Amino acid sequence: MVKASVDEMLVELMRGVDEVLPSAEFKDRLKSGKRLRIKAGFDPTAPDLHLGHTVLLNKLRQFQDYGHEVVFLIGDFTGMIGDPTGKNVTRPPLTREEVKANAQTYEAQIYKILDPDKTIVMFNSTWMENMSASDMIGLAAKYTVARMLERDDFNKRYLEQRAIAIHEFLYPLVQGYDSVAMCADVELGGTDQKFNLLVGRELQKGFGQTPQVVMTLPILEGLDGVHKMGKSLGNYVAIDDPPDDLFGKIMSISDELMWRYLDLLSFKPVGQIEAMHREVSRGENPRNIKAKLAIELVDRFHGPGTGEKARENFDNRFSRGHLPENLDQIQVEVGPSGMPIANVIKLAGLVESTSEALRLLKQGAVKLDGRRENDMKLILKPVDDLVLQVGKRRVARLNLIEKKIS
Repeated sequence: MVKASVDEMLVELMRGVDEVLPSAEFKDRLKSGKRLRIKAGFDPTAPDLHLGHTVLLNKLRQFQDYGHEVVFLIGDFTGMIGDPTGKNVTRPPLTREEVKANAQTYEAQIYKILDPDKTIVMFNSTWMENMSASDMIGLAAKYTVARMLERDDFNKRYLEQRAIAIHEFLYPLVQGYDSVAMCADVELGGTDQKFNLLVGRELQKGFGQTPQVVMTLPILEGLDGVHKMGKSLGNYVAIDDPPDDLFGKIMSISDELMWRYLDLLSFKPVGQIEAMHREVSRGENPRNIKAKLAIELVDRFHGPGTGEKARENFDNRFSRGHLPENLDQIQVEVGPSGMPIANVIKLAGLVESTSEALRLLKQGAVKLDGRRENDMKLILKPVDDLVLQVGKRRVARLNLIEKKIS
């Protein structure tokens, strides 16, 4: 267990957090010295976990390291209801078989972050399947339709006269009741779950419990730096990705996104990350900081030493000795805020026109530092060394420098 003062714990536990409600209660509970029960629920809607999921898992691990009790709740019952989670349409519910299969893979993957000896895994079907119809009616009586319509997506659909199925109202109630059944002291969730987490707080009051503190964390952007990380957009990093793939994907993110990933994914103390900011401001290449993050993540998911090996493989793939002997080295001037990738490809002389560059990007024929890139809106920032490949034979080492504006 990590020994720390309340103030030291607050600094680390609040790192990367979007909101704590109510914040004063949270500090008071830490000061009490009580071992808190920390809850986070995951609906097994897909078989694999990616780095976006680990934002919550990392925070759970921090609580665990400070000696608090962590409960990883698998929403095998709520997964069969279907939660819109901020979307304007109902998410299709999963079958019992799909939920069971996905839940099994979740259990196998979470221990890459959480301590298996200190983690309690629960399934909300344990108490929900034993709830009678009259029990469910009694639960529904503790919340009003007016309060439900305060949820943004419900409100929007109601005003647009779009369908809201009655069972959708049950999702926040069931998630909230989970906190009652578990006697949670603190519940973690993404910013898109804020309403549901607050329902849990209100239901605990209704059942005579001390209401939980709600802690929301940001939704992690994918590799494109724009959209939420997810498989459907192809911008995700699975925690089961092979070491070389995981390392390469982290090295492909923008310098700006690197800092957000460090805040939300790294276990390095806040002071070390602040020192990295100072190093970069004094001229350190952000690529070196990115490599440290990539090594940390590969080691976490594949074991100590695998990160350094992945870095060696990465460096070997893109060292001068492993590139064609006649490789052109080209300098391209870009604005302070960067330049669209298609324009960079054109200015580097690898295509005749930006429209050709866009077509090749769409076809998946462009690689950045060995990784396939098809984001036609990607902005490339000033960077010292970048290997750009178009097709099988057109490849160049670029030096993107910031254009001086007189």
